Amino acid sequence: MKSAPVLMLALAGLAAGPLAAQQVAVPTFNLPPSNQLSGEARGVLEKMKTETAPANIANDLTARRAFYKDWNDRRLTEMRRHFQTTEHRENMGGVDVDVVDPVAGIAPGNANRVLINVHGGAFMWGAGSGALVEAVPIAATMRVRVVTVDYRRAPEHRYPAASQDVTAVYRALLNRYPAANIGIYGCSAGGIITAQATAWIRHEKLPRPGAIGTFCGTGAAYSGDSPFVAPAVTGGTPPPVAALPTILPVSYMDGVPVSDPRAYPLASIEETRAMPPTLLLAGGRDFAVSALTLAHRRLAAAGVASELQLFDGLPHAFFVWPDMPESTEAFATIARFFDAHLGHAKPPKGH
Repeated sequence: MKSAPVLMLALAGLAAGPLAAQQVAVPTFNLPPSNQLSGEARGVLEKMKTETAPANIANDLTARRAFYKDWNDRRLTEMRRHFQTTEHRENMGGVDVDVVDPVAGIAPGNANRVLINVHGGAFMWGAGSGALVEAVPIAATMRVRVVTVDYRRAPEHRYPAASQDVTAVYRALLNRYPAANIGIYGCSAGGIITAQATAWIRHEKLPRPGAIGTFCGTGAAYSGDSPFVAPAVTGGTPPPVAALPTILPVSYMDGVPVSDPRAYPLASIEETRAMPPTLLLAGGRDFAVSALTLAHRRLAAAGVASELQLFDGLPHAFFVWPDMPESTEAFATIARFFDAHLGHAKPPKGH
């Protein structure tokens, strides 16, 4: 799930730019936990420290995938203590998906609704248990069907592979659900791909989804203060550069210019205006916070119904740890947003 180490490694080789003279020397001090945090959240933050990826696997993709597979397996075990769902595998539009349904049954108001989940994982891992970690709590909380997409990942595949896969699943679901009744959401890399896929759906001249959620990542490059501040306040090391690159420093996006409106839709006024209602959500100590706040301002300026929810004192992808009330609140916030913005219309006869 976590992509912060990948970002920091990619930035480490960049030379200091012309803004070096404007750098501010930040004095060392001990930052206490936020006094907004629950006691359970403080305990989870301590647990997080024991589950970070070892430095010696930083350049070993096979080892990192194995590490995060086990990491996500543990998070899924925790999720299953809180939420009851059933899952089955399908192929939709030529793409494998996991279909997640609440054991309590689909809520009557959600019978003609569906959510698509786009899992996180630095564009390189996260399928399987990582995807279910994101799908299970929302399916159970909202009592809605969630379809989580096993999209093609880097480094074997590059942009726009994931956008194409999400769009193929979306196109298949249009045979069963009106577009206004379909929501798309994702966390971290999945949040970025959610925004990219929404722009790709428009490019394919399909009707836009009813609402989207871009969590801990969105349709813009990393920017602002948070990529520097968040690592320092969550036990990591800030990137040793004076300025961030204009594009996402990940192999999935290699060679894709920031001027590509489908790759960086929130850098395009036209694509921003075309976005459906959008929920942006993250922890206050997430390296993607600055990008999300900028995205929210751009969406609001374009007249798009958007909502920004930041949870103070919590790091990147905090809600994959379910043993704290802040995560429960995040799940409820996501369910409320989609419930408010998705349609209820029945599919046309014959579907």
